[in-house]
Amino acid sequence: MLPSDSTSLREALINIADPSGCFLWDTKGSVCYHDLVRGSCLNGRLSELSGRSVLVATRDQLITALALIELDGVARRLILCPPDLTSEQLSSVFANAEVDAAVLDSSQPQSNLRNCITATCHSNIVPAAGEQLERRSTEWVLLTSGTTSAPKLVLHNLSSLTAAIKHSDSAASPIIWGTFYDIRRYGGLQILLRAILGGASLVLSDMEESLGDYLARLGRHGVTHVLGTPTHWRRALMSPAAREIAPRYVRSSGEIADQSILNALRFFYPDAVIAHAFASTEAGVGFSVEDGLEGFPDDLLGGVGDVELKVEQGSLLVRSAGTAMRYLGTGPALRNEQGFVDTGDLVELRNDRHYFLGRRSGVINVGGLKVHPEEVETVINRHPRVRMSLVRARKNPITGSIVIANVILKEEPGQRATANRDVVIKDEILQICRAKLAKHKIPIAINIVTALAIGTSGKLYRHA
Repeated sequence: MLPSDSTSLREALINIADPSGCFLWDTKGSVCYHDLVRGSCLNGRLSELSGRSVLVATRDQLITALALIELDGVARRLILCPPDLTSEQLSSVFANAEVDAAVLDSSQPQSNLRNCITATCHSNIVPAAGEQLERRSTEWVLLTSGTTSAPKLVLHNLSSLTAAIKHSDSAASPIIWGTFYDIRRYGGLQILLRAILGGASLVLSDMEESLGDYLARLGRHGVTHVLGTPTHWRRALMSPAAREIAPRYVRSSGEIADQSILNALRFFYPDAVIAHAFASTEAGVGFSVEDGLEGFPDDLLGGVGDVELKVEQGSLLVRSAGTAMRYLGTGPALRNEQGFVDTGDLVELRNDRHYFLGRRSGVINVGGLKVHPEEVETVINRHPRVRMSLVRARKNPITGSIVIANVILKEEPGQRATANRDVVIKDEILQICRAKLAKHKIPIAINIVTALAIGTSGKLYRHA
């Protein structure tokens, strides 16, 4: 959470003991926190944006971060625009978020933003103009990262966004954060806030940068803490550059972290704490588990610190200070009458531990029987030659749907793909499925592929 003597990100920067030793890095350069405290990136136009509902629609993450730091506590509302937003979705955001101003970077056209004030933001920090601006509590609007429907607009404030961030007096050694997430999404924004509030540096990714190049850049900056989705990590471990980092802390969230990816991370980074966490844009951060096992222990249910968890009808519910306030626009209520968010993530209790089955919205109906794709993927991923898998439905005139799986194999030195090898591996995968899954959950077909579609949120793209 925010320090008691800070009410905005700029004030949090001012309170850092040594801002001259902290940086935001991207592919083009860096910005020092010390310069942010004294300077401005908005060309003296901050007063024009005061009290307005401001869409931050910059292309580069570094520019986004600078705009957020400067506008928090000044703008009435900040709306973070993800890079993959369509023009139709943007029109909906304008209406529901009451956008009347926008911040761009110099590379973006303004043709779609004619009905509002526009200002450009840049990484060249100039001395602040010393404007006396009214300070306020800024609302933050984030868009959900669902891949099968239009994103919802989720309303937070800085207190709810920072509720899960715990402060310590000092770290044993400097922390340098890295994340595969985009900071315009909830997961990435959490890391930016942790860096700023904790007086730590952050190495930002670039959507035009290859994953291998980003890993190499993380290594050059000496990254200590790295976060991403399980899909991010599976792709990262396929790269030779995965060996170029030696983090102290590695965490997965955003998707189910099964035992195969946790074991792989432990093998690659034996000196790191390997964690997986549950968080969502609406519910905030629910928990983090560091025991190296998939799922979470039953004793996390109930009150744990500032977070309350419970399971109703198999679905995980969360209530905390980090829970968002509401959705903007029309739609369902974000919380129930008791203030809990129904996450839609289904869990199953086995031997005092809860295991994630998948999203309620993603269930495949096979002749009236339910199949959770993620549950089947967890079983398939246990095969030692499988790097990652995606289970999906295929229409069938008799059962309505059948289950099929696309699988990426690990590359093994000295071995090349052959038809016979693929047949053997497919048969071994099916044997594992038959031993662990009910008959209707076993894939009818298994396809060996070289790539799987991944959304900009870093999650596997699951077709509607």
